[in-house]
Amino acid sequence: MELYYTFSVLIVLASFFAYLNLRFLKLPGTIGIMIIAMLVSVGIRVLGDSYFPDTTKEFFQLIKEFDFNEILMGAMLNFLLFAGALHVNMSDLKEQKVPIIIYSTVSVVLSALIISILLYNIAPIFGIQIPYIFCLVFGTLISPTDPIVVLGVLKQAKVPKRIETKIVGESLFNDGVAVVMFAVVLKMATDPTFDMSFGSIAWLFAKEGIGGLLLGAVLGFSASNVMKKIDDYKVSVLITLSIVMGGFLIAQSLHVSSPLAMVIAGLIIGNYGKKVAMSEETKDYLEKFWELIDEILNAILFLFIGFELLLLPDLNKQLLTGFVAIFIVLFSRIASIVLPWKFFDIFKFFGIKSAYNKGSLMVLVWGGIRGGVSIALVLSMPDGEYKNLLLEVTYIVVLFSIVVQGLTVGKLAKKVLEKE
Repeated sequence: MELYYTFSVLIVLASFFAYLNLRFLKLPGTIGIMIIAMLVSVGIRVLGDSYFPDTTKEFFQLIKEFDFNEILMGAMLNFLLFAGALHVNMSDLKEQKVPIIIYSTVSVVLSALIISILLYNIAPIFGIQIPYIFCLVFGTLISPTDPIVVLGVLKQAKVPKRIETKIVGESLFNDGVAVVMFAVVLKMATDPTFDMSFGSIAWLFAKEGIGGLLLGAVLGFSASNVMKKIDDYKVSVLITLSIVMGGFLIAQSLHVSSPLAMVIAGLIIGNYGKKVAMSEETKDYLEKFWELIDEILNAILFLFIGFELLLLPDLNKQLLTGFVAIFIVLFSRIASIVLPWKFFDIFKFFGIKSAYNKGSLMVLVWGGIRGGVSIALVLSMPDGEYKNLLLEVTYIVVLFSIVVQGLTVGKLAKKVLEKE
């Protein structure tokens, strides 16, 4: 009943805030919900104890008991990644496969290293001493662009399809890489018994990453071939639900990356499955079902990001550090995108070329939005003296990314498109 009660409250609030946003603010839906939730959080913190102490206490308890890391990383992320991948055209990704692979792997690692080095050297200027290993933990959790936020924001910002595919392609895959990298670095920081040899780390990466890709391929092709024999929209929807929910359980038991598995399964069913196994009616029902799931879960996710403000001990303390971290993260994003782009220019004679011009790169840099994945990762850290500091800094960076970058990336893309 506790879980049902929590979700009931969140659904009621999400629908009410969505109405208020559509009626008055008229912002992109998810961002509007988050901003209203933040304003309510501020109101509760300032006035709650004085005017409605019992309700405030109950609501604080409800938010505190909601395991954001477990719910997002263990359930919502798989649904949202599958739903996002289901609508991506594989042929668009194939045209840009080499740049997307580079930007979703090399760029993530490069970004994490740049952020960790800059934070380690700049933080002491503001009187904050952070061991390098925890700077690296922050670098790994803040480097991936959040596929959930990116998909939601770009869809509502009406970014041109060809530019959207470039950003979404990178975002769908870099999440799985970053989650594995975060797990390794966090073990290095908190587990003195962890074997830090190159072979051990390489095996963990290979097992999680390649295992996730293989599992996703097996699930995607198996489901498509099963659906081909029936072509019934009700059963097809149930099969896709079982792929996401059962696939997560299999990934957990095999210790492989469930995010990567869901992306691959979604891409295969959304392209191969739709082509060989579905009538137009089945396709229509399947797409509408997953679009609705996507909208509902996104609303809950952004609502909770807004209410996360209630759980931060003292945001004022880290405002300056967070402000500096925003520029560090933006600089690392620029460097991690531009340097591989220069690599493509140098090695054109090998047949490797970038599908990105300068305008697309500007949108790719600014469209690298951080979100709930970063918050979930920092919340998964064991309690310690640096957890609250990193949580507060992460929250500031995520807020800037969603509100400022999220509300302006559409306008930037349109200007870039006009100049091309």
